[in-house]
Amino acid sequence: MSFPPATSPAMGSGDGFVLGPDEGQAYWWLGTLTINKVTREATRGALDIVDHRVPAGYAPPRHVHRDQDEVFFVLEGTFAVRCGEQEWQAGPGAVVFLPRQVPHGFTVSQDGPARTLLINAPAGFADVITELGQATGHLVLPGPNVPMPDPERIAGVSQAHGIYGA
Repeated sequence: MSFPPATSPAMGSGDGFVLGPDEGQAYWWLGTLTINKVTREATRGALDIVDHRVPAGYAPPRHVHRDQDEVFFVLEGTFAVRCGEQEWQAGPGAVVFLPRQVPHGFTVSQDGPARTLLINAPAGFADVITELGQATGHLVLPGPNVPMPDPERIAGVSQAHGIYGA
């Protein structure tokens, strides 16, 4: 059985919906391709889900989510994940739980790009992507010529959403 894809208005209507693998609101965000799949509008703020596609070697700075628990469901590639004093390797099919208020970060293997579903509860992380990202219809990793936001703006938007450097 096949279902028609959802349109943007249905995503925020409070109704259920189905999105295909490459559907959602796509952004080039801090050197990645990130697709907001489920946002606060659909879940009444309970959670958000983003499809996060990252290049080989990608490693955001260690950080803390003040108010959100974060789950990685790894679809492709390998992530070296740090949470507090623990470290793990996570490959396809792995689930990684990162509790709020615990410093964490990750590094993508040099073997190739990776992809994970990021699930954050309560919602809020997709808002950071929307504010800092560049909307795109090109579902490829951004190249080096895609402009990056000013570091002070990144810090300010992140802190406004309860995300701090660790």
